Amino acid sequence: MGRGRVQLKRIENKINRQVTFSKRRCGLLKKAHEISVLCDADVALIVFSTKGKLFEYATDCCMERILERYERYSYAESQVLTNNAETNGNWTLEHAKLKARMEILQKNQKNLMGEELDSLSLKELQNLEHQLDTALKNIRSRKIQLMCESISELQRKDKALQEQNNMLAKKVKEKEKALAQQTQWDNPQDDGLTSSSGSLPSEWN
Repeated sequence: MGRGRVQLKRIENKINRQVTFSKRRCGLLKKAHEISVLCDADVALIVFSTKGKLFEYATDCCMERILERYERYSYAESQVLTNNAETNGNWTLEHAKLKARMEILQKNQKNLMGEELDSLSLKELQNLEHQLDTALKNIRSRKIQLMCESISELQRKDKALQEQNNMLAKKVKEKEKALAQQTQWDNPQDDGLTSSSGSLPSEWN
């Protein structure tokens, strides 16, 4: 049969307790030194006996430096945990606010569509009516604005077409005038030939 596990408990005999403390203390300090050398680790060990005597070990005899490092790490760790807790709390609160606001907006949307009106009070119905009136005014105002913009656009296009037509008509008139002048320059030569051929000498008659 295998050996049973020895239960750890306080040694009642004072002498035996002191002997065990001395042996275990030496072994503990030795192990601390070994892990420091073998693993290149910074190790700090502090032990107080039952009489309050201090026993300590520190890598390279720099206990203060290791303790300061431990304090900085503990403070930074506590700050991270605190910040995480505050952040989680803020996110939870913000999520609850957004959820409540979304529910209100969804209910208001249904009311605006004429749904779930039975649970509304007279004041709530009056507020809903006011919202609808305001919405209708905004719709009408936007409609009038779009109509005015459409009319202005049509007027602008009509004006552009008129200007284009006037320009084309002007070009046609200029072209006709140029052709008329060209014809007028050509006709006098023909008239001269006709008059000269029509007036024969008297002796030929």
